[in-house]
Amino acid sequence: MFPTIRNSYDICRVATLSAIRSRLIDKSTDVDGAGESVAFYLTPVPLNIGGHEVIQRMSNRLSIEEIRSRTYKSKDAWWTVLLVDPMASRLVQWVAPYRWITPNRLTGLALVFGLAAAACFAQARPLWLVAGALLFHVSFVVDCMDGKIARLNANGSVFGVWLDFIVDEIRIIACTFALMGGAFHATGREGYLFAGLALLGVHLIRYMSAWHMGKVRSAMRKRKRRYAELDEVNATVDGDTGEDDNDADDLSAATDVRGRVRDWLATHRIRTHLVSGIEFQMAAFVIGPMVGSIVVLPAVVGAIVLAFEMRLAYKLYQQAQQFEQDFPPIIEAPASPTPTLIPAQRGSRPDRIITAH
Repeated sequence: MFPTIRNSYDICRVATLSAIRSRLIDKSTDVDGAGESVAFYLTPVPLNIGGHEVIQRMSNRLSIEEIRSRTYKSKDAWWTVLLVDPMASRLVQWVAPYRWITPNRLTGLALVFGLAAAACFAQARPLWLVAGALLFHVSFVVDCMDGKIARLNANGSVFGVWLDFIVDEIRIIACTFALMGGAFHATGREGYLFAGLALLGVHLIRYMSAWHMGKVRSAMRKRKRRYAELDEVNATVDGDTGEDDNDADDLSAATDVRGRVRDWLATHRIRTHLVSGIEFQMAAFVIGPMVGSIVVLPAVVGAIVLAFEMRLAYKLYQQAQQFEQDFPPIIEAPASPTPTLIPAQRGSRPDRIITAH
């Protein structure tokens, strides 16, 4: 609680010093010439009045519009855009001025909520399942907050990336075992155990596919950069990475209706990959438990996820085939004082001279 300000002089002093300090900080923290200030919300401004410290946190909070512009992804899953980001951005607005609320601590809090959801799922009773579903969604919201705080306050870390991944996997595994194990314990039906294994299998396939697709695209961009360095082609390195952009490729024969749908989704930051890993998690751990369908609904959504992954894999195969023709592997010659002529092994490109260093 703020200490009581005893007279009008103190009130005027608080208002004046707060305005002066926020103005000075705002003018002195332009980063990389971007014309925007980032430091004023990182550290609260203390004002000592009558031996008491008043923290002007309210004046340090960013507007919700600025938080959205700084932390929202250009494209995201529809569940995140519609049901997570609105809540997460409001919470970020409140907690961002508190420096002790770090991304890693938020990740740990998300784990606590996730394990609490698993404990509820293990009870295998309707009200407990609903409670577990709500806790799982809260855990997901908090998990989204850690990345927003990291981008907003520039206090992320390499370790935090690893921790966020581990917490996500622990939450999914714990909730799967609790949900299906609890149902098996309550009913004695072994089918729930097989359903749990299938759920984890779909999650593993989806994750490994997205991870390795990212590695393949990274290798493709690396080779393009190498061609650009050799001045053989005017290679432009695109910024597509991972699952978010695999769905961005448009089919040339798309109808106007499909084009309008894609435009609408892009306007609302929703990627066209409508059934992704996030929607699969929500079907399994939020919607399914709430409607009492912990096997059928995840099975249907899981099948759609696998169909999407097969489509993405086929598109990657086509892109890779064309890429190998346009950018055949470059064989680096042993170090020599003079340039070495290395013939292209495939494709229609002419021989290229590579100077080995």
